[in-house]
Amino acid sequence: MHKSASGSTLGPGGLDLTQAFFKPITNAAPPSPTKRHNKISVIGAGNVGMAIAQTILTQDLTDELVLVDTNADKLRGEMLDLQHAAAFLPRTKIHASSDSSVTAGSDLCIVTAGARQIPGESRLNLLQRNLSLFRAIIPPLVRYSPDTTLLIVSNPVDVLTYVAWKLSGFPSNRVIGSGTNLDSSRFRFLIADHLDVNAQDVQAYIVGEHGDSSVALWSSISIGGVPVLSFLENQQIAYEKETLENIHKSVIDSAYEVIRLKGYTSWAIGYSVANLARSILRDQRKIHPVSVLAKGFYGIDGEVFLSLPAQLGRGGILGVTNVHLNQEETQRLVDSAKTILEVQTQLGI
Repeated sequence: MHKSASGSTLGPGGLDLTQAFFKPITNAAPPSPTKRHNKISVIGAGNVGMAIAQTILTQDLTDELVLVDTNADKLRGEMLDLQHAAAFLPRTKIHASSDSSVTAGSDLCIVTAGARQIPGESRLNLLQRNLSLFRAIIPPLVRYSPDTTLLIVSNPVDVLTYVAWKLSGFPSNRVIGSGTNLDSSRFRFLIADHLDVNAQDVQAYIVGEHGDSSVALWSSISIGGVPVLSFLENQQIAYEKETLENIHKSVIDSAYEVIRLKGYTSWAIGYSVANLARSILRDQRKIHPVSVLAKGFYGIDGEVFLSLPAQLGRGGILGVTNVHLNQEETQRLVDSAKTILEVQTQLGI
């Protein structure tokens, strides 16, 4: 499939009209070589990939957006649909192709492609199919964009981020999984809803696996700078641990509920990943709970990717935040790491 993008060849025989339409000013200097041109590639044009692409466009996060998918007709349709909205969006060049060469020079490659589970299929077999898929996806991205940062969204995200790291040969700071960034947003929403405050005033993290063994860091939750559990204890206000566990369970179950109701999740993960892209490309140095190489943190042994609060910037992962975990949280995090490692060892990579 040929890539397509807007251009200035509207004249007869493909004549470039730019020179005729605009008259250069006298003694003009060439554009500054320091001007930054951002390029983002989204691999996978399914519901999640397109929600991410659409959010990136509306938030004006890139100068050039590339879509890659094996379904050529759907891909071209998605590209045209976005291009036709040009009058309502910030100026962005949009390309689409089934050939990975179109991603060349990308600052950020977002991978959403993944095999869907067949009814009755084991998790391990699904992982093996995704491993084969990643063997076809990751090496070309690395070849065409050797300085890019890889942001993995495909599930199971922690294991596939590890796979992408191994296949890419990149330093670990340039391979990131979307991890529990969305889980933490759901967590903050539920806490804010319980206490009738704005979710942006809630500081709360879900760490560990993006899945059933995730860990809610209740000990470090604060609202408006006030540590919640410490405040309740100091004020001798009783609370039930079961209530806290139910909130965490709601976080875990929320994606399943959305899938049951509409068939898939898309908008929330779109906003979540665009939020990560902003922090990376604009060097925001914000803290996000994302899937990172966790070896050596909190007693975790072994090469495993799971979510920890990390600072993101132009260099990818700039560092992991030294968040205090109580003994129970630490043990649950170590157990979460073991759960992921058990799956990884079966992949043979």
